[in-house]
Amino acid sequence: MSVNQQAHTGLPYGQPQPGYQGYQQSGYGGQQMPGIHHSQFGTYNGPLPGYQQPAPPQGTLRAPPTSGAPPPTSGAPVPAGQPVYSQFGQGDVQNGIATSAVQMQRPSASQPFIPGTAPTPVSQPATFQQYGPPATSAQQLTNHMAGMQIGSSTSAPPPAGLGYGPPTSVPPASGSFTATGSGLYTSYSSSQGPPPVTMTHGLPPTSLSQGLSLAQPAFSGPPLSAQRLPQAPGFVPPPCSTGIGPSSYPPTPGASRPSPMQGSQLPGQALTGLPTSQPNHVSSPPPHPAMSGPAITGLQGPPPPTHPSQSGYQMQQNGSFGQVRGPQPNYGGAYPGTPNYGSQPAPPPPPKRLDPDSIPSPIQVIEDDRNNRGSEPFITGIRGQVPPLVTTNFLVKDQGNTSPRYIRCTSYNIPCTSDMAKQSQVPLAAVIKPLATLPTDEAPPYLVDHGEPGPIRCNRCKAYMCPFMQFIEGGRRFQCCFCSCVTEVPPHYFQHLDHTGKRVDFYDRPELSLGSYEFLATVSYCKNNKFPNPPAFIFMIDVSYNAVKSGLVRLICEELKSLLDYLPREGNMEESAIRVGFVTYNKVLHFYNVKSSLAQPQMMVVSDVADMFVPLLDGFLVNVNESRTVIVSLLDQIPEMFADTRETETVFAPVIQAGMEALKAAECAGKLFIFHTSLPIAEAPGKLKNRDDRKLINTDKEKTLFQPQTSFYSNLAKDCVAQGCCVDLFLFPNQYLDVATLGVVPYQTGGSIYKYAYFQLETDQERFLNDLRKDVQKEVGFDAVMRVRTSTGIRATDFFGAFYMSNTTDVELAGLDCDKTITVEFRHDDKLSEDSGALLQCALLYTSCAGQRRLRIHNLSLNCCTQLADLYRNCETDTLINYLAKFAYRGVLNNPVKTVRDTLINQCAQILACYRKNCASPSSAGQLILPECMKLLPVYLNCVLKSDVLQPGAEVITDDRAYIRQLVSSMDVAETNVFFYPRLLPLTKVDVDSDTLPAAIRNSEERLSKGDMYLLENGLNIFVWVGVNVQQGLIQNLFGVSSFNHISSTLSTLPVLENPFSKRVRSIIDMFQAQRSRYMKLIIVKQEDKLEMLFKHFLVEDKSMSGGASYVDFLCHMHKEIRQLLS
Repeated sequence: MSVNQQAHTGLPYGQPQPGYQGYQQSGYGGQQMPGIHHSQFGTYNGPLPGYQQPAPPQGTLRAPPTSGAPPPTSGAPVPAGQPVYSQFGQGDVQNGIATSAVQMQRPSASQPFIPGTAPTPVSQPATFQQYGPPATSAQQLTNHMAGMQIGSSTSAPPPAGLGYGPPTSVPPASGSFTATGSGLYTSYSSSQGPPPVTMTHGLPPTSLSQGLSLAQPAFSGPPLSAQRLPQAPGFVPPPCSTGIGPSSYPPTPGASRPSPMQGSQLPGQALTGLPTSQPNHVSSPPPHPAMSGPAITGLQGPPPPTHPSQSGYQMQQNGSFGQVRGPQPNYGGAYPGTPNYGSQPAPPPPPKRLDPDSIPSPIQVIEDDRNNRGSEPFITGIRGQVPPLVTTNFLVKDQGNTSPRYIRCTSYNIPCTSDMAKQSQVPLAAVIKPLATLPTDEAPPYLVDHGEPGPIRCNRCKAYMCPFMQFIEGGRRFQCCFCSCVTEVPPHYFQHLDHTGKRVDFYDRPELSLGSYEFLATVSYCKNNKFPNPPAFIFMIDVSYNAVKSGLVRLICEELKSLLDYLPREGNMEESAIRVGFVTYNKVLHFYNVKSSLAQPQMMVVSDVADMFVPLLDGFLVNVNESRTVIVSLLDQIPEMFADTRETETVFAPVIQAGMEALKAAECAGKLFIFHTSLPIAEAPGKLKNRDDRKLINTDKEKTLFQPQTSFYSNLAKDCVAQGCCVDLFLFPNQYLDVATLGVVPYQTGGSIYKYAYFQLETDQERFLNDLRKDVQKEVGFDAVMRVRTSTGIRATDFFGAFYMSNTTDVELAGLDCDKTITVEFRHDDKLSEDSGALLQCALLYTSCAGQRRLRIHNLSLNCCTQLADLYRNCETDTLINYLAKFAYRGVLNNPVKTVRDTLINQCAQILACYRKNCASPSSAGQLILPECMKLLPVYLNCVLKSDVLQPGAEVITDDRAYIRQLVSSMDVAETNVFFYPRLLPLTKVDVDSDTLPAAIRNSEERLSKGDMYLLENGLNIFVWVGVNVQQGLIQNLFGVSSFNHISSTLSTLPVLENPFSKRVRSIIDMFQAQRSRYMKLIIVKQEDKLEMLFKHFLVEDKSMSGGASYVDFLCHMHKEIRQLLS
C-alpha cells in the first residue's frame, strides 16, 4: 500500500472494522509515516485488531445449572447473601505469592472449603463491581463456567466483589441451585436478572464444567460446537484448583471450593447464553440452532474473560460460575433472556454473551496482591519465598537472599528429580537483572574490599563466599554450599564461631549476611593483568541527506552540548571519568580532533572504508571539562558543515569498526552511540540489500526475515565484545532498514536499539531526547562476564538476552546496563533433596564507569519438593511468561512461526494437564481447573501468541517485528508484564485530590464507555482514548479546547493547563514515564477516529484483526487441549 495513501476514518464505534487498510501503521517506535497522521504509530504487540464484533458464535450456550449444585464440601453452608471469600487469605493468592511475611506458601491444593473463613480482600466491596457491560447473566456465566471449570488450587467460592468499577449489587446466589444432581440448566426470564453473586454455599466449584458449551467458536479450527464433551452426571468432588468460575471470591487460605455441580444436559436443551456479538470470538461462525444432545461441557465456551475477583480468586470448581454482575454503568441491564434456574429446560433464549467476569482477571490478581502484600516489607531471610508481584510496590529487606529486583524465578520450589520436572513441564528459569536500580529507600549493594588476596572462594568450584557457606572446625575451614568441598579459611579472614556455629562477625560482613554485595576485584581479575582505564563514549552521527534535512543532526548536536555534563560517575566523584569522542559519517567517515590545546576542532576524513583505521590517537578521546570550548565549537559547526549535503548513501559496519579501533588504541572499554537513518547500501564491508518480502509471512521461509542477511555482523560483534565495545543504536528510518541485521552488533554486545520511524521534530523530539538522556546517564558495567553457579543437582543450561557466549558457561557482555536482564534456564543433572534445597549464585565481573574492576554477587536459595502440588503452589506466572516469550522469540529464528506457537500452546496445556491430573481433586472432565498461582497463564499466554512477532497483522512491518523480538529478549518481568497485558485506567475516575490511581480495568472494548476517557500504557506507548460523549468540561480541562471535535489527534504532549484535572493526569503520565526504561510516545485517540484501530490492537482480551483469539475463546481452546492430553 502506498505510504501516502489517505487513511480512512474508522467506522462507527462498535461496528466491525475492516482490516486497517489504507492506514499505514507506523513502526514500533511509533513513528508516523509520511503523509500520515502524526501520531500514528505502529503497534507492537500484534496486529491491530480490528475489533470487529465477531459473528455470532455457533451454537447456543446453555443456561446455568439450575440445580444440583452440591453443598460446599465441608462446613455449613453460608447463609445466602453472605459474601464468600476466596480460599486464600488476603495476600495469599496472588499469582502465587503468599501474603504472609513468613514463608508464604499456598494452601494445599485440596483442603476443604470452610465457608466464610477467609478475610475479605482488602478494599473490595463484597458485591460484584465491574466496569463494562453488564453481566451476562448467570446463565451464561454458569454455563460457561459450567462447561469449563477453572479450578483453583484450592477451590472456594468466588470472591465477592472483585470487579472494578462501581459496585453493582447482586443478590446472593446461594440457594439458587437445587440440590439435585441433574445439572439441567433452564433459563430464567429476562426480567429475572443474573443470579446472585455471592453464591456461597450452593456455589458450584469454579470449574467451568458444565454449562460450558461449545457454543463458542473454537479457537481456530473446527468450531467447538461440533464436539461434545461428555459430562458425567452427578456431583463431583471439588477440584482443588482454581476453577474458573464465578469464583470470584478470593479463596480462603486452605479452603477448598464447594464441590462442583455438574450433570449432563438434557437432550435437546440448548446451550444458551452465548452472546452473539461477542467481540472476542475467534472464529465466530454464524449462530447455530440450539444443540441437542448431551451437553457440551467441555471447554467449549469458556466463560468470558473477565474475572472479577482476580487475585484471590479461586477458580471455581465444577459447575460453578463466577459471580454474575449486575447492571454496569453505562450499560443496559442484564441481557434479555437470562436463564432461570429451574428444573425444566426453558426454550432456548437468544444467544447470550458469556460473562467475562467469570474467568480469571489480571486486574483482580494485581489488585489483591497489592492489597495483601504491598504494606509489609518483603524480608528475604527465608528460603523459597515467593515475592510479591512486579506490579506491587513493596520494600525489600535483604537478610541473606537477593532481592526479587535482581532475580525472579519461574518457581521457588523446584522438583527434586528430573522426571518430576519433565512430568510437570514447568520451565525452571531465573530472570536476572544484575545491575538493577533500587528504589531510594533500599540500600545499594555494599562494596567489600579484601585487599591484595581478593575475595574468598571455594577451592574447587570457585563459588564466592556467601551466607550459605558452612564454617566448621571452629571457623578454620568452610564447606562449600555448592559443591561440598572443604576449603581452609585464610588467616586474615579467620574469625571464631558463636554457640550456633555462626561467625562472630556475621553481621559485620555483607558477604556472610546479605544476599547481594560487591567485591573489589584484584588485578588478577583484569585483562592482561592490568587495571583498566576508565571507559569512553563515542558519538557517531549520520550526516547523510535524510538526517540533515529532518533536523536530526542539529537536534543531536544541540542536545550533546548540555548532555555531556551528565555522564555517569561514581557516587562521590566531582566529575565523570569517562572520555568522549566524535565521528560523523555518510559514505566516508570524519574524525574530529578536539584536543583542549586547539583553538578550533580539526576534521580528518577516512574515505577508504574497506580498510578502516583511526587517523588520530591524541585528541580524539578527551575529558569533557578540559576540552569543553573545542567540543562546543565542533557541535556548532557540524550542522553547518553538512547543511547542503546531497549525499544519500551511508555505510554502517565501518562506523562500528572505527569506534572499536579507537577504543582498542586507547586501551579502554566503552560505548558507541550511533545515530543512523538508512539501509547501508554504499560500497563497503557490511553493505546490505533490501530483502523485505511480505510474501514470506506464514511460510517456512518466514524465519529468514528475523535472521541477519550476512554473517559479517556476527563476526564484527565478536570482535567488539573482545574489546569491551558496546553499541547503542538510534534508528530513524523512513523505509526498510533491516533491523534484523543492523541489530546484531548492539544485541550481541549488550547494547540497546531505539527506533523512531518517520522521525519528525515536532512529534518525536521529546521522546528521542528523553531516551538519549536516559541512555547516556544510566549505570553501565563494561567488559563484563557473568557466570551462574548452582548447587549440586541442577545446572544452568540455556541463556536468553543481549550478550555473546564463546563457551557454555560464561555470558560475555561488552556492556550491561541497569535495565537489561539475562534469563537462565536450569535442568537437573542429579537428584535434589528437600532438606538442603537448591542454591544459585550469579557473579558478574565488570568495570565500573570510573574504571574500577568489581564483582557483583547475588545469591538465592530455593526449596525443593517431592510433591507436584508444592511446585504448582510456588510458581510465578509473570516470570514464566517472560521466559516463554523469550523462548518463543528466539525460536522464530530457526523454526516456522506456526511451529513456535503450537509448541507454546502445547507446553502450557501440558503444565495445566499435569496439575489437573496430579494435584486437583477428582472432578468431571468437563471442568477446566487451573492452579491458583497460574490462573492467569492462559490470558497472558494468549497475549504472547497474538503479539506482532508471532501473529503479525497485514500492516505490521518486518523491521518492527525484528525490533520487538530483540527488545523483549532482554526485558525484565515488569516490562514484559505491561508489554503483553497493558495497563488501562479510566481517567474520568481520577481523584484530583489524592495520589492514588483509579482502579485499572480489563483490556477489552466492552469495558470502555463513550462518556469516559482512558489511559493505556504498555511500556512503549501511552494512549489517551477519548469517548464521543465525554463531558465538555473535562475536554476543556485536559485539552484546552471547547469540544470533542476540536481535540487534535496530533498532540504529542498534553497542554499544560492550570486546573487540578490537567495537573493530575499529567502527573500520572509523568509517573508512568519514570517507571519505564524508555520514554513512551503519547498518542491521542478519539473514538471512531482512524487511530482507534491502533488502540484496539492493545485491548488484548478481544479477538485481534490478525486472527488472534479472544481470551474467552483461547481459554476454551486450552481446555480442549488439556482434555485431549488427559484422555
